[in-house]
Formats: sequence, structure tokens, C-alpha cells
Amino acid sequence: MFREIKFYKHYFIEFYLTLDQKEQEKVDYVFNIVRTLNQVPVKFLKHILDSERLYELRVSYGRIALRIFCCFDEGNIIILFNGFTKKKSKTPKTELDLAIKLMNQYFDEKRNKS
Repeated sequence: MFREIKFYKHYFIEFYLTLDQKEQEKVDYVFNIVRTLNQVPVKFLKHILDSERLYELRVSYGRIALRIFCCFDEGNIIILFNGFTKKKSKTPKTELDLAIKLMNQYFDEKRNKS
């Protein structure tokens, strides 16, 4: 199994560049797991909303919890949207709303290209 990871627009890259080197290494480690394992443990990839195709990549580094919203496209392609450092137990509504908006834009643009 090999999954391809793509970035939609600039949101994930901007988030990634705010991370220190060790945090970036941990994100890269989780990316490798998601790319290669047939069954990715919920510890690393969790479906967010039943009504949406949205998932979150879950990265833990010490006491730091990083979250990256994403979705699957064409089976083995993962599209990354926005990321954030989770500071409370509940996901911030603004981050979730942004992820849903970006996912909808992605699929709208894809449909319009066809």
C-alpha cells in the first residue's frame, strides 16, 4: 500500500513552517505511517464528521498535540488542508469550519475541471 499526500493551497505549508524541527520530524513520521500502512491506527488518523469526508491526522510530540485536517480522494490520495496546535480537548470551531470550507472548494474545483 502506498498513499500519495498532496497539499491543497497554502494552509498546511504555512502551518508546517511554524513548527520547530522536532515537530516537523514527527509530522513527517506520521506521514510515513499514513503513506505505507494498510490499516492506519486511529491514534494517527481519525474520521471527524459522519456527514463529511473529513479526517484529521493526529500528531503527538511530548505534550504537544498537532492536528491536520485532510480527506481521501481517488482512493489512495490524501489531500491536506489546514493544521493547528491543539490546546484544548475540543477542536476549535474556526479550524473545523475552515477545513470543511477548503474541502468543499477542493471538490468543487475538481468537478469544474472535469
